[in-house]
Amino acid sequence: MSDKEILGTNDAKWLDSYKNVHMNVFGTPLRVMDHGQGTRIWDVDGNEYLDFLGGIAVNALGYAHPAWVKAIADQAAKVGHTSNYFATEPQIELASKLIELAGAPEGSHVYFGNSGAEGNEAALKLAKLYGRTLDGALPDIGGKPARILSMTHGFHGRTLGALSATWKPVIRKPFEPLVPAIEFVEAGNVESLQRAFNETGLGRYGKGPVAAVIMELIQGEAGVVPLGADYVKAARELCDRNNALLIIDEVQTGIGRTGEWFAFQREDLSGGVIPDAITFAKGVAGGFPMGGLIAFGEKLSSLFTPGSHGSTFAGNPLGAAAALATLKTIEDDDLLANAEARGKQLRDGLAALDNPLYGEVRGRGLLDAVELSHPCAHAVAGWALEHGLIVNAVAPNALRFAPPLIVSEQDVDECLAVLAKVPTDLPND
Repeated sequence: MSDKEILGTNDAKWLDSYKNVHMNVFGTPLRVMDHGQGTRIWDVDGNEYLDFLGGIAVNALGYAHPAWVKAIADQAAKVGHTSNYFATEPQIELASKLIELAGAPEGSHVYFGNSGAEGNEAALKLAKLYGRTLDGALPDIGGKPARILSMTHGFHGRTLGALSATWKPVIRKPFEPLVPAIEFVEAGNVESLQRAFNETGLGRYGKGPVAAVIMELIQGEAGVVPLGADYVKAARELCDRNNALLIIDEVQTGIGRTGEWFAFQREDLSGGVIPDAITFAKGVAGGFPMGGLIAFGEKLSSLFTPGSHGSTFAGNPLGAAAALATLKTIEDDDLLANAEARGKQLRDGLAALDNPLYGEVRGRGLLDAVELSHPCAHAVAGWALEHGLIVNAVAPNALRFAPPLIVSEQDVDECLAVLAKVPTDLPND
């Protein structure tokens, strides 16, 4: 593929049409894709790519997995949508399965949405309701609004509520003012978190109590950066001491991505901490749009009552069927173990590459990144794409890897072989 043109005839034609009809929120697509199989995908010109991004950690089973295809086809032949005036068997079975996999206590409940942003919107709304139960937090009777603490460099989505808890200034500022009483603390800094809790009260200049802390255990959009187990344990202790919720955003890290069903189940990421709620999306339905929230325990779950939240498509039976097939395949094919083994192979291989372009390697399971010696990530990702490999420039000086959980030892070797040949003098972003 190294000698082919960057864009073929069909790609160029479709991209011309794309820019005439799509809002320019994603920039120009890199390729127009046609079909996939396993860890491979082909564009409209027939060029083949090894996918080490997996739809940004979405395609847990790769492309066209037979169990996933069959589940959707079978469900489509029965009922594709009902609205939430009714329930379906897949929806109920999936909620039960997710509670089981999360190890959530009796009385835990699931809310389904259609994306990670919607899962986080639900979590933030639940935290708002919880905050109103705290002493001194009822603004309509002279109290001060309860606060939600989020992390610098954290990413929770682009809808207005989720964006309010997302740190990156360049995507926040055009939409300010955003939802009030959501504040940022320095990620990984216990003193910064402690100071935010200490601002509660303090006379006329004090703030309302902290209702919740929301965090990713691995900050994906920051460059696949773990917060650190000691920090997460300290956050749990501060939340307990101050009657605040700990919400863990598992949108990118969940559904086997880190080698466990959820990242909080890894001692080296959480220190054994149990959250009050987790959000999920991306890999849960293997490519079908789905997300949601698991509230741990009856007391928190019961804060949502009929009419307090909702979504027309939430718990869609097609998505639920796809998710059940995805989860069953992960279990039956032992893909958690594969994520752990192939992730180690990838990280060890990246660290051993004889190419001065590559530096620190980090991640867990199949959510990994490598630092670059200079900020040329987009050029590296572009070069790799021209040579048949899809990786992600998650930051100017870092590449992200999130291949399907079915990725093989041979796939990893092929990925590393391409990366080994990347020129070291590519231009900076």
